[in-house]
Amino acid sequence: MVLQPFKKIKKGSGTIVIPILFSVVIFTVWELLVFLLEIPEYLLPPPSTIFNELGTNFRILLGHMAMTMLAAISGYLLANGIGFCAGVIFAHSKTIEKGIYPYAIALKTTPVIAMAPLLVLWFGTDLESKIATAALICFFPIIVNSVKGLTSVDRDSLDLFKSYSASKWQIFIKLRLRTSLPYVFSALKISTGLSVVGAVVGEFVGANVGIGYLILVSSYHLETATMFAAIMMSALGGVTFFTIVSLIEKKVIFWQRALETS
Repeated sequence: MVLQPFKKIKKGSGTIVIPILFSVVIFTVWELLVFLLEIPEYLLPPPSTIFNELGTNFRILLGHMAMTMLAAISGYLLANGIGFCAGVIFAHSKTIEKGIYPYAIALKTTPVIAMAPLLVLWFGTDLESKIATAALICFFPIIVNSVKGLTSVDRDSLDLFKSYSASKWQIFIKLRLRTSLPYVFSALKISTGLSVVGAVVGEFVGANVGIGYLILVSSYHLETATMFAAIMMSALGGVTFFTIVSLIEKKVIFWQRALETS
């Protein structure tokens, strides 16, 4: 019993320490390979050069990342809001689901890079087109998972609610919504990375600011270290976004954590 708190500390610290150790090993091997094989920096810069670029131009990179994350988060919220509402409609109407669901699948299978020029044509080169691109790529996971979650209600629980003459609204709020939350949050976590990808793709096509724009301009000038620094910043933004959503999930679905620890 005395050692239990220390076990928890050790377990929690492992989630941070292990990735750091792996990163140190990977960057060390990377640095050595570039040095020993004499790889030109314009092909593959060593980590020391990339980190130097990060330190030197951190404010510039942070400004570009802020614009990318603004588009990513805006598109994320838009897609998941509309997607969940669509999932609720699909879960309550098989006719509407059968009529619209094939279009959702067709939209998912269409490459975002192919849709991006069209979105720029419709919304211009401002923030709106990047939000639309991010929303487009986030739309499918939330629809699939929300429909799955809302329709995976335990039959005995549903019959119990009906036996007490619960209204459809009460069944939805107290049963269906609660059951769907793990599925919904799975989609929300998946969409964090997708939203950043969508925003960056949108910046490739038409933008004068953002991580995608910076990567594109750097590639024209063979500034590979700047490209890697921009990629690392976008990855940092995505990981931070994922972590925030995961923490919210633990607060909202508190009973799931209680079941896991019991």
